[in-house]
Amino acid sequence: MKRRNFFKALAGTVAAAGGLTCSKKPEQQASAISGDDTLAGKSLIQLRDQYHSDLFDEFLPFMDKYCVDHELGGFLCNTDRDGTHITTNKRTWYEGRGIWVYSYIYNNVDPNPKYLEVARKSLEFILKTKPSGKTLWTPWFTREGKPIGGEDTEIYNDIYVAEGLTEYSKTEGNEKYWDIAKELLLKCIDIYDNRPGFGTDARFYQVQIDEKKRYDGVSAPRILGNWMVFLGLTTQMLEIKPDPELEAFAARCVDAIMNHHYNPEYQLINEYVNHDLSRIDGAQGQEVTGHVPETLWLVLYEAIRRKDKKLFDLTAERFRRHVEVLWDDVYDGAFQGLMHVDNYEFDMTKALWVQDEILIGSLCVVEHSDARWAKDWFSRTYEYVQNKCSLRQHGFPLWNIYADRKTTFERHYNRIGNYHHPRQLILNLLTLERMIKNGGKISNYFV
Repeated sequence: MKRRNFFKALAGTVAAAGGLTCSKKPEQQASAISGDDTLAGKSLIQLRDQYHSDLFDEFLPFMDKYCVDHELGGFLCNTDRDGTHITTNKRTWYEGRGIWVYSYIYNNVDPNPKYLEVARKSLEFILKTKPSGKTLWTPWFTREGKPIGGEDTEIYNDIYVAEGLTEYSKTEGNEKYWDIAKELLLKCIDIYDNRPGFGTDARFYQVQIDEKKRYDGVSAPRILGNWMVFLGLTTQMLEIKPDPELEAFAARCVDAIMNHHYNPEYQLINEYVNHDLSRIDGAQGQEVTGHVPETLWLVLYEAIRRKDKKLFDLTAERFRRHVEVLWDDVYDGAFQGLMHVDNYEFDMTKALWVQDEILIGSLCVVEHSDARWAKDWFSRTYEYVQNKCSLRQHGFPLWNIYADRKTTFERHYNRIGNYHHPRQLILNLLTLERMIKNGGKISNYFV
């Protein structure tokens, strides 16, 4: 793809998740990255070009060849590193996520109709399986769309589909999908608030804590991961058009994250609190997971949308604190979670998605401030991902999405990630392009 076509779509774009324009003249601005300064040892242009290559030369060709179901629509993500299909089953999560990725690329990076076609066929595939009423989506389907199992116990399927529909609704003639996305969101909010016991049996991680004791006495907890996806969807919907109901809910999400899940005793954000937002006594109330960096960059983007500098600065400091706590100073990379704060028990899994969230959040802070720490954490995380998570050194494209503490390579794996890493590539590619156009200066967006 020619570079002029790639950047054509960037002109004037205000990305749903924090794509900004700057009103200040360059000579009025402080320097973020300029002159001989670099990020991860690269100039902004070199870094942008590497991002472009990772997205367009690795991820998209592999997906097109092995994971996109061009015949029936959807994504075959249960695929090994060499493209071998382990199963042809499709997951609702991956459909919604894939619709978002391909729609976002089409809307914001490269308006090639082939990307929109992939999104459209996935959308048509998954909407045929849409449940009625207050029922949550079935998580798995055969390749042809036959449900495998019944209603899920988590909201993520519905929210990810709604996120994909929201981005797809920006395309010509498809505005109606915004309304379907809102319908799904409101259903999930109602279930989150009112379904008895919702979330009590949620399982996100393989942890080193006795599972039988972990949930005793907790009914319908509030879950950080739920606020996270709620906020991500809601703010993207508000970027498209105003809606007082959604505006109030976005504020509710930020309040829950920043004021109720935040534990001032140790200045960290817990994954779980009680249904009434009080803190949980016991092991479940001690978890601090990799959801926090992801949640906090979404709050950063929301602060940008609101032009709320105070919220941005507070969120940036809390983001820094969590990266420092989760980071493995011995082998590099961030752990998947601190599963018990007082006992200092970590889930030492190295999940690529956690590193991706750190990359998005730290580069966001770099774009809008002169924080040296953000440059350092971006650089350290980027180098870890390129040196340890990239599978190029092992003769494969793409990246190692889950590994042990030492990021040990395994020849086979059962899934290709179609969301977190490509999302990071897309969002940071757009951020880098804005920074380049701005001459490496701090955005001064809040001034």
